[in-house]
Amino acid sequence: MLYLLLSIICSVTVGAIFKVSRKFGTIATQIIFYNYCIAILLCYYFFKPDVTSFAIMGHWDLFAPLSLLLPTVFVLLALSIKHMGIVKTDAAQRLSLFIPILAAWFIFGEEFNVLKLAGLAVAFPAILLLLAYRKDKNHEKQWIYPALVLLGFGVIDILFKRVALLPDAAFTTSLFFVFCGAVAITAIICLYEILSAKKAINMMSVAFGTLVGIFNFGNILFYLKAHKEFSHNPSTVFAAMNMGVIVLGSLVGILIFKEKLNGKNYLGIALALIAIVLITLSQIYTAH
Repeated sequence: MLYLLLSIICSVTVGAIFKVSRKFGTIATQIIFYNYCIAILLCYYFFKPDVTSFAIMGHWDLFAPLSLLLPTVFVLLALSIKHMGIVKTDAAQRLSLFIPILAAWFIFGEEFNVLKLAGLAVAFPAILLLLAYRKDKNHEKQWIYPALVLLGFGVIDILFKRVALLPDAAFTTSLFFVFCGAVAITAIICLYEILSAKKAINMMSVAFGTLVGIFNFGNILFYLKAHKEFSHNPSTVFAAMNMGVIVLGSLVGILIFKEKLNGKNYLGIALALIAIVLITLSQIYTAH
């Protein structure tokens, strides 16, 4: 259970770091670049990926879109936290699990039981209530950021599920190559900003990027260890991780950063938790 708790803490801490970094004049793209540099080093140290594997080179049809999507969604994550707060962003990120579920239903023809259908039915109003905002100019159109975070992480989840099924490549080795691709993409963006937009290298961005990289990788490392620890009951990890991030993210956002939510938002959080419970129960029911 310790690994699961650490994974939840690392996930929420990433959002908190982005929230705090705004006060130091940081540049989001540079934070994301250094984050992936650190992730590569930690991935190489902890996972010992087979970087000489030639078999894995044939899967760039999956690695390339992931390398592009990961930093892109990270930018959207930073914007969502800036404009809508940690509470709504973390909840939207966790509700993204319904994108691959819908894909399984509509694209891959997977049969759904009553519990999974009920989970989806509860998830949609949860999303709408979470994205509800006070009608003022400061919040107009900003709901788009958590909505894109939800969609982006959902597509990333679909792609990573396909990576996990590759017969000739370890998942951690694939992850290493995806991180390398993400570094290349963000390096190009940062170089463009330095040369064209005159955004100099920001040392605070280096510091915050290092922190994000450590906690972002910690989230992945401890999540994988939790799955190994609960290998006979993966639904426990699935439910606890998603619900834990929503609950802890809500507490951090409301109590530490004083984020203001309305009644609809609180109802959305409650429905999100119910939806995750229903999906988890549907997985347990299907497994038996």
